[in-house]
Amino acid sequence: MASYQPLTFENHEEVEDTLHTPRDSLEDREDSQLIYSSKRDYAELEVDDSSAPEEALLRQDPVDDSPSILRLPTDGGSIFESFVNMANSIVGAGIIGLPFAFKEAGLWTGVILLIGLTIVVGKYCLNPLVYTPTVIANVFSIMVDWTVRLLIFNGKLTSQTTYIDLMDFAFGRPGRIAISIFSFIFAFGAMCAYCVIIGDTIPHVIRSLVPTIDKIPVLWIFSNRRLCITFFTVTVSWPLSMYRDISKLAKTSALALSAIFVIIITVLIEGPKMPAEIRGAPIDPLNFINNEVFQAIGVISFGNILNNFPQDNFLINIARLAFGLNMFTTVPLETFVCREVMEHFFWPNEHYNVKRHVILTTGLVLAALLISLTTCNLGFVLELTGGFSATALSYILPPACYLKLSGGNLWDRNKLRHWLCMVFGLVVMVLSTFHSIQKAFSGDDTQTQCDL
Repeated sequence: MASYQPLTFENHEEVEDTLHTPRDSLEDREDSQLIYSSKRDYAELEVDDSSAPEEALLRQDPVDDSPSILRLPTDGGSIFESFVNMANSIVGAGIIGLPFAFKEAGLWTGVILLIGLTIVVGKYCLNPLVYTPTVIANVFSIMVDWTVRLLIFNGKLTSQTTYIDLMDFAFGRPGRIAISIFSFIFAFGAMCAYCVIIGDTIPHVIRSLVPTIDKIPVLWIFSNRRLCITFFTVTVSWPLSMYRDISKLAKTSALALSAIFVIIITVLIEGPKMPAEIRGAPIDPLNFINNEVFQAIGVISFGNILNNFPQDNFLINIARLAFGLNMFTTVPLETFVCREVMEHFFWPNEHYNVKRHVILTTGLVLAALLISLTTCNLGFVLELTGGFSATALSYILPPACYLKLSGGNLWDRNKLRHWLCMVFGLVVMVLSTFHSIQKAFSGDDTQTQCDL
């Protein structure tokens, strides 16, 4: 293997001339020696057949873990607060929809997809500690999949700290536009879906507690699905969405995660008690593969499992209440993503503006609220946004960035898995989106609930 020495820069000007890195991203490290690997040297790096280029980069550019180099940010939240917010955004409504994903894919195929898509070529994941300016990868080394690690490699290569900046560095403005569109659609679709879930849960709980509530003046609004969505979105989700610092939502995220445990335990208790006639054909759950398998691959292809239970089931109504509380606190997380995407895309070089912050937040919440009032089809909302945008963010763009930045022979055998990942993502995105739209217009989708 050819010897390789990282480039060492003594001042900001040399760094900027080589990597085009913004000066303000380096100002807090003036007292430290800066070590970067340029795009040219990485592309020319020679590796043997037994190792991937990214492994060679990590081995030959060792991590300096001295306090002068590795410093935690002085602002923002702690690692625990970040973990809680991340866990809430990942688990959230997703765990409620896993049964529907299994129904769409078939039991055994669902198990394979659940394991395979979580690991995603896990044997190629690297063991060394990988640091970027904002990510300590080894903290989450067990939880992150291959494409997330690939983003870390790309960030190390380019010294970019955000997904949008990485796409901008690799593909210019078209890349910035693409990542902005996919990120916004994914987060905004989740906002709409979470508002729909509020209407699927809270009114049923209130009706079970106070059967005559629809006859009580003023309080009858809590028995109406649309008014209930409007009230709790405006009074709970909207104020929480006004936070500029996402770490402030850590406490509410912890509450939301507690609610998920309540839901899981409740379903485990009440699930076996369900009548046999509503379980479907006995052979169906054991199908190896169903024709809706690509919706399941889209990850966000699910309905609300709690809608399968009777409306007067006490334990299930507790779970519905917990689920509704979970949605109150998860909507602000997605609002934060949408707002940050818009801020970085339309005002990348402008300082924080309170008026703009309030207008964007209010507009996003109101838009999601209005859309949720027009539909009760949770499955369609999440199938469309998940199948279209989530697959692009997870399986297409990370390997595309790597192929663009690594240079050299694009058809090298070490890059085969990157091409396969991209092709897989494209196939899933096209088929899942097409099938979701087709099912919605054909009237085959029965994942609806507009009883109230």
